[in-house]
Amino acid sequence: MEEEEAPPSNDQFPEGKCDGESLKKTDSEPTELLDGQNGLAEGKKEFVAPAVGMEFESFDDAYNYYNCYAKEVGFRVRVKNSWFKRNSREKYGAVLCCSSQGFKRIKDVNRLRKETRTGCPAMIRMRVVDSKRWRVLEVTHEHNHLLGAKIYKSIKKMGSGTKRKLQSSSDAEVRTIKLYRALVIDAGGNGNPNSNEREVRNFSEHPNQLNLKKGDSQAIYNYLCRMQLTNPNFLYLMDLNDEGPLRNAFWVDSRCRASCGYFGDVIYVDNTCLSNRYETPLVALVGINHHGQTVLLGCGLLAGETAESYTWLFKAWLTCVSGQCPQTIITDRCNALKNAIAEVFPKSNHCFSLSHIMKKVPEKLGGLRNYDAIRKTFVKAVFETLKVIEFEAAWGFMVQHFGVTDHEWLRSLYEDRARWAPVYLKDTFFAGPFASRPGENVNPFFDKYVHKQTPLKEFLDKYELALQKKHKEETLTDIESRNSSPILRTRCSFELQLSKLYTREIFRRFQFEVEEMYSCFSTMQLHVEGPIVIFLVKERVLAEGNRREIRDYEVLYNRTASEVRCICSCFNFYGYLCRHALCVLNFNGVEEVPSKYILSRWKKDYKRLYIPDQGSNNIDAVDSIQWFNQLYRSALQVVEEGAISLDHYKVALQAFEESLNRVHEVEEKQD
Repeated sequence: MEEEEAPPSNDQFPEGKCDGESLKKTDSEPTELLDGQNGLAEGKKEFVAPAVGMEFESFDDAYNYYNCYAKEVGFRVRVKNSWFKRNSREKYGAVLCCSSQGFKRIKDVNRLRKETRTGCPAMIRMRVVDSKRWRVLEVTHEHNHLLGAKIYKSIKKMGSGTKRKLQSSSDAEVRTIKLYRALVIDAGGNGNPNSNEREVRNFSEHPNQLNLKKGDSQAIYNYLCRMQLTNPNFLYLMDLNDEGPLRNAFWVDSRCRASCGYFGDVIYVDNTCLSNRYETPLVALVGINHHGQTVLLGCGLLAGETAESYTWLFKAWLTCVSGQCPQTIITDRCNALKNAIAEVFPKSNHCFSLSHIMKKVPEKLGGLRNYDAIRKTFVKAVFETLKVIEFEAAWGFMVQHFGVTDHEWLRSLYEDRARWAPVYLKDTFFAGPFASRPGENVNPFFDKYVHKQTPLKEFLDKYELALQKKHKEETLTDIESRNSSPILRTRCSFELQLSKLYTREIFRRFQFEVEEMYSCFSTMQLHVEGPIVIFLVKERVLAEGNRREIRDYEVLYNRTASEVRCICSCFNFYGYLCRHALCVLNFNGVEEVPSKYILSRWKKDYKRLYIPDQGSNNIDAVDSIQWFNQLYRSALQVVEEGAISLDHYKVALQAFEESLNRVHEVEEKQD
């Protein structure tokens, strides 16, 4: 055990820096990203007080943080005790205390130097834990002397080898070594003693900071602390405005990060809470899993519906998922979202949610004369037209016939038609539910858990319950899909083929298309050009008033390339072939659906066979962060599989134990 006192340092640090490293920050970029922790932005001085459970990558990081905190509060720090391993002299424990701790030694009492020690009890005790991080085990905040702002800086100089500068690893994750806890500023006490709580709570008057109420900051802090301790791959970011208060926040846990790898091809931006001015300004990034269920891909709290806030959110998410852009992003009609997506995801297909638009029809058109007739015509133009020329004609007829040419909402809808009307989006992949059929709605991800008056503190408690329920539903459907065989309803070979591959719910949807093949009563050739043949499939469909009408569908078929494409674009919208394409395959003697039309994301064993971003052949020889992320993804798959049944659990547990023993063998060989 050794005692060390850090001598006062004369090094002057630039404003807002406590460890000698500055961080560039713009309004539209994520402030900082840490592996389960959060840092401080340049120019921000407020530091969260030390708390039991805080973790740091190294002793130097912990020391640096406590010094920064001490500087803010008004005292100096020294190392009271240190503990070292006998053989390696590696430090594994320490106590940092106020420089006024203890009293002078007897032999020093008569020296002329003024007594500065008062027996102050303020301290933190920490040690290295199994994760190789330094964890705070005991904290005393109280001082028994006056605290002052004009003190010597006791920032310990660190060598270049102990500092971690902003870095980009191969998977584009940026990390820094700043404070390992969230800086969250309460609305009632945001660092300004003259702040007016009523004004801070007013959303419209302060669009540049989160509308936090008393106790919200502590709730956010407690949640993030708890998640860091229980969820090793948990990440979060904080965005602070120029005055200091918290502006935006984003977080993603290990399960969400894994889901991003599997199901991040199509993203729905659920901003229901933010756009409707809920008490909790929540934005959820949502995907669709292999059962057609919604899964969470990340969460954010935003100060307002601005392009800057959305841009920050998307960049934060993009950083967490290693820079992989989605194929399709679906949002509400919002110019701020439109501008943010154009900046962050320029190559992604940005579409407006048809479900949102249909929900607004009664509100926007309900006051018009002949509303019922207008609504029916509108629905028919949207859902029943198959070609652009048909949609244009139907829309023109509607606005002319009912005299609504100058209706502002309809006019703006028409201007945006390429982003929401199905006839313009046939080359865009939607992953099923987001495509929206007549009468279908996309419900908010946290529906039934959050209402307009739900406080932020209550939401954070419900958040984990909601995710647990969603995960349980996915696990149960996994078990059902793997352990049961669906009942076949036809003798069609397509049905038998995909009953063995698709998950239960996706097969049920495909099975309906197989059954509806019998409503298609005619398949004939229209045009032949080399290997490409265009077929016309006639179908009897149920129309208004339970009457049947015949509709024609053109299907392109290329036997050489095994390609089939229907004008209804069911495959791009929902991810499986439609009845019309199946009829053409059947007509040409094809007995199995071509593999290119069996998407892996719908298969029962999708998670088992597909490891996103594994990149095992591109391992960095020195990047331990990359090693950790890759190992974690692989281990999470074993956890998912092991939770299916007791037998699975036993095998998975044994595999983990055997792997750990082999890792220990490597350590022994190195020793």
